[in-house]
Amino acid sequence: MAPLPRPRPRLLTAAALVLGASLALSACSSSGGGGESTGAAKVSKKASTSRYQGTVLSKNFEKPDLVLNDTSGQPYDLRARTAGKSVLLFFGYTSCPDVCPTTMGDIGVAMSKLTAEQRAKLAVVFVSTDPERDTPQVLRTWLDSMGKDFVGMTGDLAAVKAAARPLGIAVEDPVVDAEGAVTSTHGAQVLAFLPTDDKAHLLYMAGTSIDVYRHDLELMADGVAV
Repeated sequence: MAPLPRPRPRLLTAAALVLGASLALSACSSSGGGGESTGAAKVSKKASTSRYQGTVLSKNFEKPDLVLNDTSGQPYDLRARTAGKSVLLFFGYTSCPDVCPTTMGDIGVAMSKLTAEQRAKLAVVFVSTDPERDTPQVLRTWLDSMGKDFVGMTGDLAAVKAAARPLGIAVEDPVVDAEGAVTSTHGAQVLAFLPTDDKAHLLYMAGTSIDVYRHDLELMADGVAV
């Protein structure tokens, strides 16, 4: 399967956004057998003069009250363990051949360009949409290739879907075809939660550039308000 074309980064400014408009987000759906489909989730956006280059959300979503196993096999309470940090949250699966590794890889490169002090104020969390195959060990090995400090969460799929739904992120049950290839359809957006209120203030589309992530992560680490 040829890699999906990477959209050009979108720097969404006040001139490009309309208050209360809806943005349809394509979902990532992939399988080892080359199957592909799309879905959509809608998230409101608003006009902004923010210094951030990600999309400023008009609705600030609550951080999910989600407890799953981390990559050491121990319970990880998302709210409690990331309190006081800016958090990038992404839902996906390790056997995805395109959007998931590209997105997490780009965030990893951006994080590597920050200072240790800046990285300590940030958390990157990947929640598996295919927990049956994404065991803690599989998830850790996969994440280590992008960022050894990245948090992986895996466990009850019903809890994952319930956590994603209020964020406007669609997650469907994985489908296994006759040849054993897995397709997991999920929203491909990354949400950024800020420590001031533990709510999502920014959204990043699939294809967001490393430079945009680096720019915004630096602002988050420095405590710049949206």
